[in-house]
Amino acid sequence: MKILGPFVFLLLLGGLWCQNNRNAKATGKSTKKSSGIQQGDAGQSASAADVTSGSTGRTGSTSRNTGGSAESRQEGAAGTRGAGQQTDDMRLHYLTNTQVTCNDGTVAGFYLKEFRGSRRWLLFLEGGWCCYSRETCDYRYQNIPRLMSSSGWPETKRGSGILSSKAEDNPHWHNTNIVFIPYCSSDVWSGTGPAPTPPSRPRQAEYNFMGSLIIREVIKDLIPKGIKQAKVVMLSGSSAGGTGVLLNIERVASQLQQLGAEAQVRGLVDSGWFLESKQQRSPNCPETVSCSPEDAIKIGLRLWNGVVPDRCRQLFKRGEEWKCFFGHRLYSTLTSPVFIVQWLFDEEQLRVENIYIGGQSMSEEQWQYIQNLGLELKNSLRDVTAVFAPSCLSHTLITKSNWTSFQVRGTSLPRALQCWDRSLEATRNNRTPAKGCPFHLVDSCQWPQCNPTCPALVDKTTQQELTLLQMLVAMGLDLQRLGLDPQGDADSLVSMVRNGG
Repeated sequence: MKILGPFVFLLLLGGLWCQNNRNAKATGKSTKKSSGIQQGDAGQSASAADVTSGSTGRTGSTSRNTGGSAESRQEGAAGTRGAGQQTDDMRLHYLTNTQVTCNDGTVAGFYLKEFRGSRRWLLFLEGGWCCYSRETCDYRYQNIPRLMSSSGWPETKRGSGILSSKAEDNPHWHNTNIVFIPYCSSDVWSGTGPAPTPPSRPRQAEYNFMGSLIIREVIKDLIPKGIKQAKVVMLSGSSAGGTGVLLNIERVASQLQQLGAEAQVRGLVDSGWFLESKQQRSPNCPETVSCSPEDAIKIGLRLWNGVVPDRCRQLFKRGEEWKCFFGHRLYSTLTSPVFIVQWLFDEEQLRVENIYIGGQSMSEEQWQYIQNLGLELKNSLRDVTAVFAPSCLSHTLITKSNWTSFQVRGTSLPRALQCWDRSLEATRNNRTPAKGCPFHLVDSCQWPQCNPTCPALVDKTTQQELTLLQMLVAMGLDLQRLGLDPQGDADSLVSMVRNGG
């Protein structure tokens, strides 16, 4: 127990340091850092995209068989745009191929902000988990219809974080063509249409699952916009969108190559690097709503007619394709360069184990799982070439408005992405990459929130910012029983905290 003392003192100091750091920032800014605590992946996706919606010009029915041509829809959309629209906005475009749709049959689409003269493209896949049965899809449609239908999508969005077109918010990718692809297929971007149903079995759900096809059609519709002349195409995404990047990057690279493009296709995976659940579940998962992610994907793959990368599929026997949805199993099979952004204590990973930070009581076993999670994630990222992994409790990062403030060992994520970009360009041009520009950044400290740049923890009941130890006490843990008794060498621990581990 005594050996835990110094680490606990680190937590206390880290909490105080982070609190003082946030307070100092608050005095100079009118906006306050928001909590990283979310209500779940589906609810998260609206805020994780962190976009400001413009006017909603779409008032049509949510019928599953939409009428009218793509041209007429585009003309109607153009008519609703005000003359004073700001140029920072991304504009909605519906797919030319109206046969590729959202779950409910409404035509899918994308938002585009062009930067004339740029040969760099940033495509972003929205997140929001999935549905995998008639029951879960009906529930999703009733409660989060925007993740299954394009009806009601606003005509414009304004991106933040890496989707921002302002240099002060997005120092390295603001001057690029930005494409935001809304998630309305509920299949982790893997679906290729209606799944074949044996004659003896009635169809399980009357929904379309075309996530992978939507990406393909977006690329096609971007050809007139100049994507064939691109130098770099970055396929990015958060949460389920991040997993969608891993599943589709090789397919996107192949499609662009077949079009004659010479672009280097890269991937940016934000909070989509999950580990398998350790919780025992009911054996009759198909009849329940609370499946583990593995079981949900196993069932969903059949419903979605889902596809995984060929090289990964060949690693596993028939029926085990679901394993390719987990980055630590898939990563080594990819030929395109990929950058992984992952909080070491991802809240969605914790939610899978029924652990909700700031929302309910916590057992000693759950606290032990949290501690082990950070170590397991670090181990899974050991062979990843480009990674940014802060030791924080949060979910999604690259579209947060304050994404430039998070650091690992003194390097911010935008800086790490720039270093990675320079390294790839140097290698591509047979030059030696510059030294002193890191892009493999994993926190070395062992505890949640030990990085002083972590997002604040907020008690869901009181909405007060708390340190980690204050949060654990509020969630009913006995710190002394756990051996969390602050003591140790203050000078060395303060130094560790200030250096982010």
